[in-house]
Amino acid sequence: MFFINENYQVHALIVGANQGIGLGFVKKLLVYENITKIYATYRQIDTSTELIALAGEYPEKLICLSLDVTEENQIREITKQIGDEVKRLHLVINCVGLLHDGNFQPEKSLKQLNSENLLRYFQVNSIGAALLAKHLLPLFRHPERSIFATISAKLGSISDNQLGGWYGYRASKAALNMLMRTAAIEYARSCPQALVVTLHPGTTDTRLSRPFQTNVPTEKLFSVERTVTQLLDVLAQMQPGDSGQFFSWDGKKLPW
Repeated sequence: MFFINENYQVHALIVGANQGIGLGFVKKLLVYENITKIYATYRQIDTSTELIALAGEYPEKLICLSLDVTEENQIREITKQIGDEVKRLHLVINCVGLLHDGNFQPEKSLKQLNSENLLRYFQVNSIGAALLAKHLLPLFRHPERSIFATISAKLGSISDNQLGGWYGYRASKAALNMLMRTAAIEYARSCPQALVVTLHPGTTDTRLSRPFQTNVPTEKLFSVERTVTQLLDVLAQMQPGDSGQFFSWDGKKLPW
């Protein structure tokens, strides 16, 4: 893993850690001894039972924080808390993403578009990540290697779009990629030891993908544990020149 041989104490933040891939990252990172603090955010306490239970098992290592990434004041508050406690971060993985929610579903055609749903896609999938990059930047101003990774999606690749549909999700992920690419350029000037990347996890067996798994071949539907392992392996191979890039679960660079 990226930090396993480092001789300093590593502090991590997993955003959107109450379930799915985010929770998988928390479970995986807890086993590493040199990762001494893991901050894990959740939006709703009633869907965070397993995460809260883990915090009870690892009270000195795992700290749970309530956060809605669409609320900038909340991002500011948790950044201050982390800064007051550990001063710096080495690994941030933003796992927050929205595809569907009840009657809120990806659009199949132009006639299904409406401004309210489009705005919601962008607020959660794009703007939240940019605000995290804004407020967390000071915690990356240190001389130790660090990564700020955000879960994106191959559907956000403009040149790879051959099927159409899913307007809001595709566009918000494309916007996410551009925002993180731009943030990577600023991070390179302000905190040159920090890499900023976006990651495509593949189709993972989570609540987000479950309604759309029918046509996914079995070998391409990943368990959460497999996805997390694959993405950590990708992060482990990161080099300074990789900042600002978009990577697939198998380590290949994806087209914008």
